[in-house]
Amino acid sequence: MITFLSGGTGTPKLVRGARRYVADHSISVIVNTAEDLWISGNHLSPDIDTLLYLFSGQLNTDTWWGIQGDSFHTHEAVKRLGIDEYIGIGDMDRALHILRGELLRKGYSLTEATRILSLRMGIESNILPMTDEEVATLIRTDVGTIHFQEYWVKHRGTLPIQEVIRYAPTGPSASSEVIEAIGRADVVIIGPSNPITSILPILECSGVIPALMDAFVIAVSPFIGNAPVSGPAAALMKARGLSPDSASTCSLYRDFCDLFVQDLRDPVPVHGSLRYDTLMTDMEKSAALAEALIEAGMRGREKR
Repeated sequence: MITFLSGGTGTPKLVRGARRYVADHSISVIVNTAEDLWISGNHLSPDIDTLLYLFSGQLNTDTWWGIQGDSFHTHEAVKRLGIDEYIGIGDMDRALHILRGELLRKGYSLTEATRILSLRMGIESNILPMTDEEVATLIRTDVGTIHFQEYWVKHRGTLPIQEVIRYAPTGPSASSEVIEAIGRADVVIIGPSNPITSILPILECSGVIPALMDAFVIAVSPFIGNAPVSGPAAALMKARGLSPDSASTCSLYRDFCDLFVQDLRDPVPVHGSLRYDTLMTDMEKSAALAEALIEAGMRGREKR
């Protein structure tokens, strides 16, 4: 079994490639939920939804969010009525948000709600929220403290960041399902997602790091030089006092990482790293990287 730690687009691209070599029922994905929010009365879980749509064959792989061919009539109508729905939610996409919101209001946990959605969408893989407790990534800016979605989507990531804040009133714990998925994995792969807003929220859930220390873990850098492949990772790393590069990313994972992977073009040296083409610009490149990581993980696990 392969278990992924996933955030936004980077890791889902890798998961897409892994499906060529690993059956869906042998794939678990532990997903960041610190970017979740209630919007227009419904529950949005962007990183979970990307995985749901990927495994159900509906994902818009031009944008790596939402449903291919979706319409936006409700979104436009909501905006005309004066609601500040700053995230473009498709009509079919909204149906999923409505159902998840109803399940949560009825008392189902996010893990249970995700399992129900997976079953109804014919998904055989194990998609797991990192926790069932409330967590949010907030960004402190000159105009106030705002949700990460507002910073990235509404303001296009243009506001200077003073601080990245993790709002977690209960000090979140990983679910038992998350710990089991790590423990049962032949290899755990931390994909090339944003370290600050996608992977660290998972690692901050109680129980995750001790479980990873007992697993065989591969981590993939999202940086080439001092620039991320996509997204606001550079500004967020700087806000945490870290250089935006592979060396700093490796330092975040060093307590439990067995193999660190960076792009073959990356000029930043990381001692002992493996070098592959990590620019997953199409299915073939995603599959090639996934195959290389799985093979490296199996070899490394045997030598351990």
